[in-house]
Amino acid sequence: MFTLKCFTFFILFSLIVLLFLPSTALEKLNNVNVETTSKIQTNEVRKLSARLLGKLSKRISIAVDFKLGNGKDTFKVIKNSEGILTILGSSGVAAAWGLHYYLKKFCNVHISWEGSQLELPNAFPEVNLTITANDKFRYYQNVCLGGYSTVWWQWEQWEKHIDWMALNGINLSLAFLGQEAIWQRVYLDMNLTLSEINEHFGGPAFLPWSRMGNIRGWGGPLTSSWHNRTIELQHKILKRMRNLGIKSVLPAFSGQVPRALAKYFPHAVMTKIGVWNTFQDQYCCPLMLEPTDTLFQVLGTTFLRKYIEEFGSDHIYNCDAFNENKPSSADLSYLRDVGKAIFKAMVTVDTEAIWLMQGWMFVHDFQFWTESKVKAFVTSVPTGKMIILDLQSEQFPQYKRLKSYFGQPFIWCMLHNFGGTLGMFGSSEIINERVFEGRNFNGSTMIGIGLTPEGINQNYVIYEFMIEMGYHQKPVNLETWFENYASRRYGSWNEYTTDAWKKLGKSVYNFSGPQRIRGHYVITRKPSLKIKVWTWYDSDIILSAWDMLLMGRHSRGSSSLYKHDLVDVTRQVLQVKADKIYLKILDAFIKRNTSDLKFHSMMLLNLFDDLERILATSKNFLLGVWLKDAKSLATNKMEMNIYEYNAKNQITLWGPNGEIIDYANKQWSGIIEDYFKPRWKLFLQELYTSLNEGINFNQTNCNLRMFNKVEQPFTFSNKTYSSEPKGNSIELALEIHSKWRNLYKK
Repeated sequence: MFTLKCFTFFILFSLIVLLFLPSTALEKLNNVNVETTSKIQTNEVRKLSARLLGKLSKRISIAVDFKLGNGKDTFKVIKNSEGILTILGSSGVAAAWGLHYYLKKFCNVHISWEGSQLELPNAFPEVNLTITANDKFRYYQNVCLGGYSTVWWQWEQWEKHIDWMALNGINLSLAFLGQEAIWQRVYLDMNLTLSEINEHFGGPAFLPWSRMGNIRGWGGPLTSSWHNRTIELQHKILKRMRNLGIKSVLPAFSGQVPRALAKYFPHAVMTKIGVWNTFQDQYCCPLMLEPTDTLFQVLGTTFLRKYIEEFGSDHIYNCDAFNENKPSSADLSYLRDVGKAIFKAMVTVDTEAIWLMQGWMFVHDFQFWTESKVKAFVTSVPTGKMIILDLQSEQFPQYKRLKSYFGQPFIWCMLHNFGGTLGMFGSSEIINERVFEGRNFNGSTMIGIGLTPEGINQNYVIYEFMIEMGYHQKPVNLETWFENYASRRYGSWNEYTTDAWKKLGKSVYNFSGPQRIRGHYVITRKPSLKIKVWTWYDSDIILSAWDMLLMGRHSRGSSSLYKHDLVDVTRQVLQVKADKIYLKILDAFIKRNTSDLKFHSMMLLNLFDDLERILATSKNFLLGVWLKDAKSLATNKMEMNIYEYNAKNQITLWGPNGEIIDYANKQWSGIIEDYFKPRWKLFLQELYTSLNEGINFNQTNCNLRMFNKVEQPFTFSNKTYSSEPKGNSIELALEIHSKWRNLYKK
């Protein structure tokens, strides 16, 4: 253990290094050249075009000219009578955005997370247009995305996704990989052991919450191969992003440190972070190093310097010091000092540093974060040196309450999804109006729009609509927009499929209200007698949309995107039916009607079987894909077990004892059959036994049985699940439609 003398010497030496590092070394670090030339960006967009269109890309001329536009991304698209299609962009992103804009608007092309529809006309339509972005930035990612969706991705998936980002004009995005590897270097240099470090880092599927100080060690340890892979992958991601002109947001130090650090630095001021979501001491409550402590600057600058030395920098850094945990003091001067200290650790290393912060804490704990406290915190940084993500602007905007963040620029963000859960949901009407309100209200400091979902690969339509707000000059006609979306997605206009999407636009995608939507539906909820069933739309409209979609099968049946949507809408209908069956079960139990209870219980279990079958017909709804991706990263049996357990635990118990149970639930083939259905079967049997034998139903005992017989065994099971679809989506949807269409309508 360090003595006081050793501790004092370490701090003084570190400060001397920071303050008196030769100016040439500082300049070299501060000016890491990650800027790419127009030639590099031009070539990168041409490669993107070739990946997307193959040989057809040779019919398109693409160039990047940094002088184009007025500081906001601009693209020009010209197709003359001689047959040459020319796309000119002010950056690589702008050029890719221009390519996608033309393909969408003039060639009826659709590119989504689930797949693409790329049927091009024989000749490109003539056009001459110039589009300039409404704002400086189109931002992407939530810090949780790396846990709920991209955790198992390899380069092939990242390459495709970065292409999608550029094609949609996204020019600012998180790039968080490799930070644990860098922190390990820092902590080893400070004499911490690997065991002490592993007690701090979470497992792969839980890293976002380990990084924010919510938990420690759960799901770990991380291995050397994991660290090496993330370093290698981060280099590829950053190179591709920068070559396209996408600015990366890198991690900075927020103060959470291993508990073991207190042993080596006993005189540093550290406080134990509070319990998060009932996690027990073994996995909760890392230490928070006070930003005002001298050691904070040493750690913060050491980490950032090493990270930049490894990866370069675009000068924008994310730091969320108080994600779902409170500062140790509510004093305004303390909050100002904290903000100054966090920013100082950035700007000491990079004089051009800009602090990007998620505004989730202002939504999550608005009672603590009053106007005066927020003002003290955010104005501790020079104006323009902090960018705030107004993280759920479509439902709980904070920018007006907080007076446009007292002069700091903010980005209007659609959060939309929590945990990567499925279930059709969106707020198209709100987005269509309030983005413009946010941009134009008196005193607005809005500088961009953002997509900030916790999980992706669901509800693509609402993300496409939101990202278009980057160039729309005024609200659009929503009915026309949904009609055009259907036409692009399936390749041609069809009266039935377009009608289906217009109905979806008016129902599930038109939510407005204060309720917190978390994907908690009956089929994915832990069974109990106290589930509150609620929908914000007329379920008859969903049934009608289902009818219309099926009627369009004769012309669109060969489309993979049509089949995906048919599975998704069928899933949605069964989800709604399950809610209604549950109410019948509840009524039967309350009235002690055993025959009704038995009948409706049988119907619910039968519904689970049909849901399992329809989901199995689409690769996008398979548990096996998620597990295969996780296990494919393993280099040995130990890693395979860790990764598989991480993958299963996150989407079920979310913790050793179900601390955040079902928060990240997935309606996937495999988990329906082996997790959700068995829980309900056990619960329904308990209800029937209660009535039949005249004994009180005990929810606590039932929960314990579910945990021991279903939930925990599922997370430890080594059962193999198929990663390939089986069955015919259309035929099975028709069968389910015939069976369920007119059951449980009211």
